[in-house]
Amino acid sequence: MLLPIDQPFDLGESLESGQAHRWRKLSDGWYSGVLGDSLLHLRQDPAGLEYRVAGGGNTESLLRAYFRLDDDINAIYADICRDRRVAEMVAAYPGLRILRQEPWECTVAFICSSTSNIPRIHQNMEAMADSLGEPLELDGEVRHTFPSAQRLASAGEARLRELGLGFRAPYVVAAAEQVCDGALDLDELIRRPYGDAKARLMECYGIGAKIADCIAVFSLEKLEAFPVDVWVRRALAEWYFPMQKKPPDRAMVEWAQDYFGQYAGYSQQYLFHGRRKQK
Repeated sequence: MLLPIDQPFDLGESLESGQAHRWRKLSDGWYSGVLGDSLLHLRQDPAGLEYRVAGGGNTESLLRAYFRLDDDINAIYADICRDRRVAEMVAAYPGLRILRQEPWECTVAFICSSTSNIPRIHQNMEAMADSLGEPLELDGEVRHTFPSAQRLASAGEARLRELGLGFRAPYVVAAAEQVCDGALDLDELIRRPYGDAKARLMECYGIGAKIADCIAVFSLEKLEAFPVDVWVRRALAEWYFPMQKKPPDRAMVEWAQDYFGQYAGYSQQYLFHGRRKQK
């Protein structure tokens, strides 16, 4: 089946830009991933997005939401390309999209990102899904749904350590328990202002400013959030503050949000991807 797309869109750059952690590259340009209770195989087509699916729901609506095809991407580009560096990255990677992820899975993924790297985050997320999720099969491939907060809370710290999460295991369990008892309502945070949502996330054990900003921009509709990780820190230091003492992360975030404005999150993703590609 084909989802027509008549705007800048690059499947590979979007899925391989460090935002989401359950996509696998198959042969012939296909990618495999699980969204909710659907196992999807996706491939770029000149007319849009080719897809195969196992699972329920409206797949076209799911894909349009996930790839933020409701964003006015041309207006966003016009805004963020006022900056020369960002404009260079947009020209280099046209169609790289911010992904709209399911908040619980996104929260766990970025808790697992603490002092980690992208391949290890992928491994952690797959280990939890394979062990605690429900199986899905498509074209001979078996993948698993991502486990609910209830399942991760029930699994407990020791089990998650066995799955390779290490010191991050108690952070995931603590977040899962807060979701289960209603103390942490991620869907409600979508409706809160950015500052309030970030502050609430940072009340959670193991969630600092960078992780909170990642959760905010990739799953809570806070496109003004500007996560500062090692790659963005390097990009800002080299491209915006050369020959200066590196500012602390909080000062970088405040500067970036003022400088890049309402779509700072898009600017951040292009800077992150571009600087990481240059490594």
